[in-house]
Amino acid sequence: MDTANARDVLVVGAGPTGLTLGIDLARQGVDALVVERGEHLFPGSRGKGIQPRTQEVFDDLGVLDAIRAAGGRYPNRMIWKNGERIGEQPMFETLDADDGTPCTEPLMIPQWRTQEVLYARLTRLGSEVAFGHEVTALTQDGQGVTARFADGTAVRARYVVAADGGRSAVRQALGVGMAGETVDPAPFVVADLRLTGLDRDHWHAFPGDDGSVLGLCPLAGTEDFQLAARLPVGTRPDLSPGGIRELVAHYTHLGAADVTEVRWASGFRPRAALADRFRVGRVFLAGDAAHVHSPAGAQGLNTSVQDAYNLGWKLGAVLRAEAPDALLDTYEEERRANAVAMLELSTGVHRGEVRRGKATVQLGVGYRESSLSVDTRPEAEGLRAGDRAPDGTVAGVRLFDAFRGPHWTLLGATLPGLPSLPAPPRSYGPGVFLVRPDGYVGWAGDTTEGLRAYAERTGAVIAP
Repeated sequence: MDTANARDVLVVGAGPTGLTLGIDLARQGVDALVVERGEHLFPGSRGKGIQPRTQEVFDDLGVLDAIRAAGGRYPNRMIWKNGERIGEQPMFETLDADDGTPCTEPLMIPQWRTQEVLYARLTRLGSEVAFGHEVTALTQDGQGVTARFADGTAVRARYVVAADGGRSAVRQALGVGMAGETVDPAPFVVADLRLTGLDRDHWHAFPGDDGSVLGLCPLAGTEDFQLAARLPVGTRPDLSPGGIRELVAHYTHLGAADVTEVRWASGFRPRAALADRFRVGRVFLAGDAAHVHSPAGAQGLNTSVQDAYNLGWKLGAVLRAEAPDALLDTYEEERRANAVAMLELSTGVHRGEVRRGKATVQLGVGYRESSLSVDTRPEAEGLRAGDRAPDGTVAGVRLFDAFRGPHWTLLGATLPGLPSLPAPPRSYGPGVFLVRPDGYVGWAGDTTEGLRAYAERTGAVIAP
């Protein structure tokens, strides 16, 4: 790999964020390369919850069926004490599906499986991941960015996106700070293992009198369980296979020998942190490189995927010269504000202040305050510019089918060059709605007056 192989976009990191962005760029015909420091995809189950809004994103990107096939529903939690079952409780509040909201509950799928599905989709689209490429330095000018790797090679790209995790080498190379706080002083352990002696119909929880709790959750679509444990403050966990077996034996009624295999283990202390900036010139921060969450409530991976989904269509529009570079400034404007809200939410879930359910499914995430959200109806009620565009049916056409793909969609009017439907569903209320490629209402009005000017600055292509 060398600078002779210039790319439109270099994506650093092949986790869910980088792979999602790679897919979105590939389907737009953008010449993008995903590079990964490791020699293979991440092997652990860490982020196992796919929220309903992310399911909608995956539907658009063509991977939802594979995600569903590889995962499953969350089981109820079974509470144990002294080897006895003492109670069962649902993991989430139940939300009712409707025509506008077909997905209402999280899917469980181990992160490694999610990455396999995304990677398969990326390669089918003709893109690639270059493994074993660790970024060590970045330099940028007015035309592009040069990234240098530990093996002495380099690549030139018009834009770079850092999706290389909480210890992001790209963020550090940019000199961007990351402020945060410890969410919980206790050490946590997460591991993937196989065991005998527990059913696979429940998420088994073993609370201790010392404030500890160990959970063993059967991972849908696999033979594994995910161990997630909060240990007493001051504990130094042993992450070796023997240490994980002893941990299970100490906090549950199972014996060490009941753990037949330990496949992966990691330790951490939950923290919430936010990068000072999400854009520096031609370099963008996304996912954990931009924000780090407590795992409680399954917000981190989902927020990260939606970073990529927000940025992908904007990069495509600018690279095709359909929109000015200023469109890319709205990535930080929209996603940093969202990350602040999601960090508060995940910290609240961790501390027991917020219940998993309506607050955590991310269907209410929107951009009403964004400069990209223009609503010319001063008295309008209901759906507004910046809101998620719900599903529905118009003239026998399902809206999510009409939205699928990296294009804008006009509801309630027709203009040459724009995919259009004659009217919005009744649930939208009266008006004309221009839906962004990422499924949010960008512009709304009583008529199309002013729509062409909006399209010129956002990349919505309207024929003369």
